[in-house]
Amino acid sequence: MNRILIVEDEERIASFVEKGLRANGFTTTVVGDGEAAYDYAVTGGFDLIVLDIGLPGKDGFTVLRQLREARISVPVIILTARDSVRDTVAGLEGGADDWMTKPFRFEELLARVRLRLRTAARAPEVTVLRSGELTLDLRTRRARSGERTVDLTAREFVLLELFLRHPGQVLSREQILSHVWGYDFDPGSNIVDVYVRALRKKLGAARVETVRGMGYRLPE
Repeated sequence: MNRILIVEDEERIASFVEKGLRANGFTTTVVGDGEAAYDYAVTGGFDLIVLDIGLPGKDGFTVLRQLREARISVPVIILTARDSVRDTVAGLEGGADDWMTKPFRFEELLARVRLRLRTAARAPEVTVLRSGELTLDLRTRRARSGERTVDLTAREFVLLELFLRHPGQVLSREQILSHVWGYDFDPGSNIVDVYVRALRKKLGAARVETVRGMGYRLPE
């Protein structure tokens, strides 16, 4: 079942889109501002994003730019009241996969969502993630550091995969918790720190850096 992140600050429109997508078999999450949109998107837990431009705080253009700079390649459909050619070109050149102006018919949005998901599904699948001498084979579930094979638990594997998919990017404890353990996990837990220490012990202390007050990152 495809997972779609809806980023829209107008509750009426967000509810309309969410109900329509859910009725057609999609799993949806709705957020209403740019900061939350970025935090959810970088977890890697979504197959497509429907993104409004006029968001409070961080606008949609900024969210899109930061996602592409972070090498997040999830398809993005812009949904906005702005209809100027300049805005459309800025969105598409900034990394959007499609652009729809409000008001819109849900049937057209649904068709575009399905098209972008089919296009993404045809893209070659990455099966081995690399960073320097560190490799992670997603098919065989094996990790290697140089010539050495590293045995990982299931949670350690998912955590390392998250870091390798976002090299150089700072991931907060909340982002890691949501991706590896789910949003229902106690945010006050120190489980992230425990597992980061375990990865460092197996891979080397320098593999995962602590960014004080922000989180952790895998050096590029």
